[in-house]
Amino acid sequence: MARGRPATHTRDQVVDAAIRVADTEGLAAVTMRRIATEIGAGAMSLYTYVPDKDRLLDLMVDKVGATTQVVPVTGDWRADLLALAGAQRSLMLAHPWLPAALPNRRLTGTHMLAYLEQGLAALAPTGLDGPTKMEVIALITGFVASYVTNELANATSTAEQVELITAAIGTGEFPHLAAALAEGRPGREVSFERIATWTISGLVEQATRAG
Repeated sequence: MARGRPATHTRDQVVDAAIRVADTEGLAAVTMRRIATEIGAGAMSLYTYVPDKDRLLDLMVDKVGATTQVVPVTGDWRADLLALAGAQRSLMLAHPWLPAALPNRRLTGTHMLAYLEQGLAALAPTGLDGPTKMEVIALITGFVASYVTNELANATSTAEQVELITAAIGTGEFPHLAAALAEGRPGREVSFERIATWTISGLVEQATRAG
């Protein structure tokens, strides 16, 4: 802060405002000028609370990370990692901007480090070395982010898209696709758990063999 100049806002207020904007308008709407307007401050004054947008994003990610469900580690690494992935998915669905914000973030905040600590504890029974455990956790997070991104996109699918796919199948040129769709699909929760289980088991088992 400038010497002798009382702060009119707090860093937490700035971060909370940025999260509100991202939740309602998307990550692209989060600019220093937009957040300054949100809290009723001058654009340049915002830099007294956060040095740049990258640091603001770091703080946003860590702040929402505080609301991640705490998953007890039981010693069953498959079940524990699946529970952690499910907690991540719930967090990302609550904050749809999060998957796009995660890449290249400096995850040094205590809340995100707490999640990392849980992941490492869950992987302890596997016998993997530290760097490999970190890689597995990063890959699981990447899977969840990709899954949620696709999940949110499908939630906004238009009737026109459905009509186009139905018309294409009706030509008879896509028999395997027609057969697959005719068999239906599992519910959202069942689908996530199935694919997450395959991903987690495959990653850990492959890492164990490679090690």
